[in-house]
Amino acid sequence: EEKPAELLVAAAASLEYSYEEELLPMFEKENPNITVKGTYDSSGKLQTQIEEGIEADVFMSAATKQMNALTEKDSVVDLLQNQIVLITAADSTLDLQNFEDITKANVIAIGDPESVPVGQYSKEVLTNLGIWDTVSAKASLGTNVTEVLKWVEEGSADAGIVYATDAATTDKVKVVAEAPKDSLA
Repeated sequence: EEKPAELLVAAAASLEYSYEEELLPMFEKENPNITVKGTYDSSGKLQTQIEEGIEADVFMSAATKQMNALTEKDSVVDLLQNQIVLITAADSTLDLQNFEDITKANVIAIGDPESVPVGQYSKEVLTNLGIWDTVSAKASLGTNVTEVLKWVEEGSADAGIVYATDAATTDKVKVVAEAPKDSLA
């Protein structure tokens, strides 16, 4: 008989719902001797926690920057890609048709580009579209993607940029547009 084991998965905040509701229960059912605990936050904060010694067995980062900073001793596998999407509250009356229309919003929620991968991607897309300066002047910077989603859901931001998978977890927001294909490296 296999000995009981415990794994700690450190994962980007955007993965919390799918991990806790779907993946971890499924994994534990297939592997009854293994218990998996998840810790979720922005990839930048998780990187810091790992550097400071949390014993994570798996790190699911939303961007390669944080993984690469840790790779001297670990291995990296690119598993998934996610779409960057522009969202508004489900009942929003703002007339947004495409990604560039984000400039029509008064308050825009995005992840902090300094520490939150979805924020880094948002800045890259908006810079490539030539509207970063306009958007950043109206931006509220979230500490992780879950916070950005919440601000749009509750109406404290008129629009926001999140991953498609985050937008899919709630019926309180609607996806206006995906980031144009050539706007992200």
